[in-house]
Amino acid sequence: MKLCPSLFSLLLTISLFPQLLKAKDDDFVRQPPRRVIFTQHDRSDSDPQQVHISLVGKDHMKVSWVTDSKHSSSLVEYGKQSGKYNAKANGEHTSYKYFFYSSGKIHHVTIGPLEPSTTYFYRCGGSGPEFSFKTPSSTLPLDFVVVGDLGQTEWTNSTLNHIQSIDYDVLILPGDLSYADTHQPLWDSFGRIVEPYASRRPWMVTEGNHEIEIFPIIYPTGFKAYNARWPMPYQESGSTSNLYYSFEVAGTHVVMLGSYAEFKAGSDQYQWLQDNLAKIDRKKTPWVVALLHAPWYNTNTAHQGEGDSMRLAMEELLYKAQVDLVFQGHVHAYERFTRVYNNKADPCGPIYITIGDGGNREGLALSFEKPTSPLSLFREASFGHGRLKMVNDTHALWGWHRNNDSNFIVKDQVWLQSLSSSKTCSKTVNQNTTSPSRKDEL
Repeated sequence: MKLCPSLFSLLLTISLFPQLLKAKDDDFVRQPPRRVIFTQHDRSDSDPQQVHISLVGKDHMKVSWVTDSKHSSSLVEYGKQSGKYNAKANGEHTSYKYFFYSSGKIHHVTIGPLEPSTTYFYRCGGSGPEFSFKTPSSTLPLDFVVVGDLGQTEWTNSTLNHIQSIDYDVLILPGDLSYADTHQPLWDSFGRIVEPYASRRPWMVTEGNHEIEIFPIIYPTGFKAYNARWPMPYQESGSTSNLYYSFEVAGTHVVMLGSYAEFKAGSDQYQWLQDNLAKIDRKKTPWVVALLHAPWYNTNTAHQGEGDSMRLAMEELLYKAQVDLVFQGHVHAYERFTRVYNNKADPCGPIYITIGDGGNREGLALSFEKPTSPLSLFREASFGHGRLKMVNDTHALWGWHRNNDSNFIVKDQVWLQSLSSSKTCSKTVNQNTTSPSRKDEL
């Protein structure tokens, strides 16, 4: 279903205006956001649009795209030279309806096996433009970009331009992608705005509250658009849901948790997480990183306590598995905590980082609790993104890059030591050893 741009803009303004000024249930003031950008479709109905890629297993890649034509084939041709495709793969397609909206034909094709650290050129559906991507290295070092609550505003464009200015291997996103919030054409617009970036490097995402899109009785389970458009490799990690999964790349095990899937002890997600963490070989995989949406630790006045029940259910699993870092979204600000477990500083607990500042339309969460908690080492309400460089088996470099109009500033930076390399933690983690120390890093 296509809408006249002027009509859609009018409907979007009417429906979102109250949220642009102030979220209905929030009692904190948001900094005025920049305008929402609706990106138009400028290709033929048969040409691919909204192209993005994601990792599948150790040497495959899933290519996803949308066509307006229902007759386009789910085919990817690819090769190591531009214009020369010596391999091809067929995949599957789907579509969905949401009230009066009908999606285009959504294609998903898995290609491979692929060689590491190699550039591949590819074409979707047998026509349209050529795209290219580079596969991650199979060994360290490895560079992640971390960005949450991205949206599609002028701030989003600023963040994406900053991300693109320095090369990276994989982008990971802890929820809240398009901010469509049932306005389905915004899913299409989001796919177009991120295509120049998400078609070149794998984007691995998990869901946020803005992906739910439940409507009582008619759409009671939610995630209709998210699951159709952004399927992640959940089956490869033994998960039964696209809302939580894991993947491994170059010595790093990444766990993508679902804040909006059942998580209590005995639930499918809890049992999956327990089994998943138990299978990690830290000699081969020295780093473990987790992502989730609703923060477990948070000193911003926004969204206080919303992740507490999940933390109480699952925190011990992450602690015993010696997870190194946990990235959180939802709160539209940046905050880095010391290593922590059970609300206490603990040298063997994960470092928690809130990174919900990608560019969302709701603005920033400016208010933090006072006095500052000794667990919180750095906090600022600004738009930006993070970079995590896994240097080797024992050390990584984390940096938060603050947007500043046309420039970005590295505002917070810290070296990290992997818990798998800590002799102290390997002996004491199961005894729940805590420390009152407020060191920036061990």
